[in-house]
Amino acid sequence: MFSTGPAAGQGLRDAQQPEKPPKRPRFGEPQKFLPVAFAASTIAGLYLTYMSHHIAPLLLTGDPGAQYGMQAEEDLLARRRGRWQCLWFHVLTALLVACYVRSVLVHPGEIPDNDSQWEYGQDGRSGFDFSQVTQEVKKTGERRHCKWCGKYKPDRCHHCRVCKTCILKMDHHCPWIYNCVGMKNYKHFFLLLLYTVLDTQLILWTMAESVKRCIDEPSTPFVTMFTTFFGWTLNLFLTVLLTAFFGFHIWLMLKAMTTIEFCEKSGAKDSNRRYASSVYDLGLSGNVRAVLGDNVLLWLLPCGGKQGDGLHFVSDESRLSRDIATGKGIRRKGHQTAQRAQRQDEGGGSHYFYGGGSPYGSPQAPH
Repeated sequence: MFSTGPAAGQGLRDAQQPEKPPKRPRFGEPQKFLPVAFAASTIAGLYLTYMSHHIAPLLLTGDPGAQYGMQAEEDLLARRRGRWQCLWFHVLTALLVACYVRSVLVHPGEIPDNDSQWEYGQDGRSGFDFSQVTQEVKKTGERRHCKWCGKYKPDRCHHCRVCKTCILKMDHHCPWIYNCVGMKNYKHFFLLLLYTVLDTQLILWTMAESVKRCIDEPSTPFVTMFTTFFGWTLNLFLTVLLTAFFGFHIWLMLKAMTTIEFCEKSGAKDSNRRYASSVYDLGLSGNVRAVLGDNVLLWLLPCGGKQGDGLHFVSDESRLSRDIATGKGIRRKGHQTAQRAQRQDEGGGSHYFYGGGSPYGSPQAPH
């Protein structure tokens, strides 16, 4: 006999739930540490080259005991310049390394487990009004969900095929840190770019003196000349590349956009949508605080909390809230117009049809 009681109904509901994949351990693929090892070796190589072929010659210039003559004065200035450059170089390098380690180790954020608000069933039903929780929907108007993670997606959340999980406020996956850049580690990544650019710019402009010295002195050993030229050229390439990349992320921060959102906008056929500001725009100050935190004293340090939890992005300051409020006002006005039209129709007047649809469109995401 077949069971038809409550237990059978519960078993049927359990069978309808999608089977969730097992949790994937972080750093479970050692071969993907190769880019991290390459980046670390580049940092170490530039450090040793700068210290041994630029700072050390400056600090050891001339005789520290000599007190007279033009040459003694030039040597004194060179040693003083070397001390200041050494100090700033170590400060920037220490901050760079700290931000790099934090970018690698801090999880970018994922959708909470065992939270009925984000649990997804095969029937696609949920006990929550998702319009009050999220604004991004699929082109069909349905709530976005991840078929691999078995969860509904919050706004700005995307599934990373490399990390095999959904990342909150995902910006992009970076192989150089073996991690995604998302809600919880974007500040560390942004500061990593900042201090890398400052460090490479310092090396570029100060080490030019040592490059010139190698050219002017024919007696310079070949190994010293090659190492100096190679280190300075490599640093020049990194400076140009990372300065442009950092400038792009400054622009994204001020526009309240992620890299994924920028790519989605750039691929839009509608030019108005392509160049429109983000619906999550909080203004200049609010956009900076959303990335670097509320405490201005901690903006340039790899610590301090950021605004929000990565699950909800509608606030009183956001452009999306203002659009929603404006839309409600338009709907109220339209409703009044429809009522007046209905009364006119009852009195023999002309017909007026009001669709009742929202005058604004919810942002759509293809993922």
